[in-house]
Amino acid sequence: MKKILVVDDEETLCEALRFNLEAEGYAVDVAYSAEEVLTLDVGRYDLILLDIMMGEISGTQLARILKSNQSTAGVPIIFCTAKDSEDDMIGGLDLGADDYIVKPYSVRNVLARVRTVLRRAGQVEAEKADEISYQGLTVILSKKVCMVNGEEVKMPRKEFEILLKLLSHRGHIFSRDELIRDIWPDEVVVLDRVVDVNITRIRGKIGPYAKNIVTRSGYGYGFME
Repeated sequence: MKKILVVDDEETLCEALRFNLEAEGYAVDVAYSAEEVLTLDVGRYDLILLDIMMGEISGTQLARILKSNQSTAGVPIIFCTAKDSEDDMIGGLDLGADDYIVKPYSVRNVLARVRTVLRRAGQVEAEKADEISYQGLTVILSKKVCMVNGEEVKMPRKEFEILLKLLSHRGHIFSRDELIRDIWPDEVVVLDRVVDVNITRIRGKIGPYAKNIVTRSGYGYGFME
């Protein structure tokens, strides 16, 4: 269930939006000031509906704060405001807002904009999830391709799967047994040495990033930043 935060100093408006959004199947929280928002774990929301003209901290100031914080920068924002000049709209979008709705607005319009922004955000997340990168080293899941500084590197399936696992869990050390269980699940017998050989081959193919695949004697392998 998508989580939406409605931020507006008009309590009646907040409750009306909450009612209609919950009727559409969203989980909704409300906040009546920017100051209140800053006490919340904003990163857990999928979307923020944000008024501009509020108390000491305006909606635009709040948006600037959220977009400058790595943990909240990716949360989509729709401004809902009575400020209807073209400059206001352009200024809001330049801050990184995903949409701008002018009051008074219809509930149908808000719901349609919410669906569009959430769908677009979902597509972006799916695209991000398809690529796992560290600097110039990228693994593209859908194409089963490994790129090193823009150049494709050929990798057999098992090498690709090992690199994908290590790159997806940077900082974690996997034992050889864990790698064998996950990479060769259907094989009857796979020797530890097979893991070592594949790691050596991967290191030989990823150039400057070979040093990031570390060996912890007696434990196993991991990708370290």
